[in-house]
Amino acid sequence: MPSNQQAELNKFAAMAANWWDPDGDMRPLHDINPLRTDYLERRAGGLKGKRVLDIGCGAGLLSEAMAARGAQVTGIDLASETVKAAQQHAQQSGLEIDYQVASSRDLADDMAGGFDIVVAYEMLEHVDEPAHVVGDCALLAAPGGDVFFSTINRSPMAWGLAIGGAEYLLGLLPRGTHEYAKLIKPAELSSYCRQAGLDVADLTGMRYNPITRNASLGHRPDVNYFLHACRAEVTA
Repeated sequence: MPSNQQAELNKFAAMAANWWDPDGDMRPLHDINPLRTDYLERRAGGLKGKRVLDIGCGAGLLSEAMAARGAQVTGIDLASETVKAAQQHAQQSGLEIDYQVASSRDLADDMAGGFDIVVAYEMLEHVDEPAHVVGDCALLAAPGGDVFFSTINRSPMAWGLAIGGAEYLLGLLPRGTHEYAKLIKPAELSSYCRQAGLDVADLTGMRYNPITRNASLGHRPDVNYFLHACRAEVTA
């Protein structure tokens, strides 16, 4: 594994102990979790009974939210510390979630086409080769399945708000959480999807107010944005 990718894993492993603290390092994720769960549930036509894969699950905020809505959730992450925290919290919450220390490529080799919904939220900007992860997502989605991404645009506004503001001015995230060079323009992510055989169904921006702790969708993708893609049905 490239050394800079290991450094990314170390960042999040260090946050595992307080991941579930709504006022801790993961405060923004706690604030936007209902909105991002609502988005994929609405776009996918429901979660109940669906086989869902959460790639880069961290300590399980999204995985638990989806499981609570009736999904059959598998969560994977390469940081063993966060997976352990996820397993412990799911047990305390009385939720059955299959957590694994694994990469998307590991699972793509064994479970291609195995999921109705594949989600990679807030993780593409932390990997060295995001196009490869998008390709894995396409492989893992069942024909006719849904794939969801959320990430941060590589734009001056994004640097000012997501890095300069959130990490250095307001201290909402630990400094160094995001690297500007790894942020992804919407056109780039859309291109990765098309190259992987996915059809882009929706792309929308998110606004998050750290003072009121409210978030909303339906904006220009200048900073944070969500993308919903679909894998084509198999035709005879």
